[in-house]
Amino acid sequence: MTTASLLDEFMDALLPLRPRAVWAHGSLAGGDYQEGRSDLDLIAVLPGPLSLGTVRRLARSHRRLRGAPLAAHLHCSYLTPATLGDPGRSHLTWAHGRLMRRPVTPVTRRELHDFGRVLQGEPPAGLLPPVSGEQLNGFVVRDQRTFWRPAVDRARLWRQDVWVDLGLLTFARATVTLRDGRLISKREALAELPALGAPAEVVEDIARRRYEAPVPGPATADWLARRAGLTRAYLGPAIDALVTAYG
Repeated sequence: MTTASLLDEFMDALLPLRPRAVWAHGSLAGGDYQEGRSDLDLIAVLPGPLSLGTVRRLARSHRRLRGAPLAAHLHCSYLTPATLGDPGRSHLTWAHGRLMRRPVTPVTRRELHDFGRVLQGEPPAGLLPPVSGEQLNGFVVRDQRTFWRPAVDRARLWRQDVWVDLGLLTFARATVTLRDGRLISKREALAELPALGAPAEVVEDIARRRYEAPVPGPATADWLARRAGLTRAYLGPAIDALVTAYG
């Protein structure tokens, strides 16, 4: 199954709920999508309150897709016209194989306005309130200060690819947003990291895993430990300096 066919199947399952809009953000909208590696980040705006029956129906629809290739990468938050205005509000979301509740952040909202991809229905500008520069910058600084900086001190996390990748790429994207007032893709963030002083070995590792053919065999324990140490030694002081400059 390709990305296009998965999206078609997902959209068909949503049709009985009469969505006002379905949008893509993240890599799929920003031109940095890597099939089989990138997440499929979606927002669906449904017409009314999400009843228990609707929630169960959504859960069943996602579970039916579980066996499909790429389905594990599909994440979708469900909003309604009455609930989409508050960036701090948590919304029903399918991600990582289960239903949860989480906000649609100011970064996601700005992505939707700047380059969101309309899969069905109304465009974001017609439904979603705009995000001011102050809102965006405030969220970015808080995210670096309250989520990523404490995470740097949890050593065991940084042996995992996902933490290394997202930690460094999110930092680079935050830096450019605060410095230049614009959002960039993960590929652009990767290109920014050397100039920001990130360890070259780690940047090369991320680029290889994201954009090149898979390296045969698992990484060694020695490399994972070295990579974790390099990442944490760089990222802690870098986040501190960013928050001091813009907080």
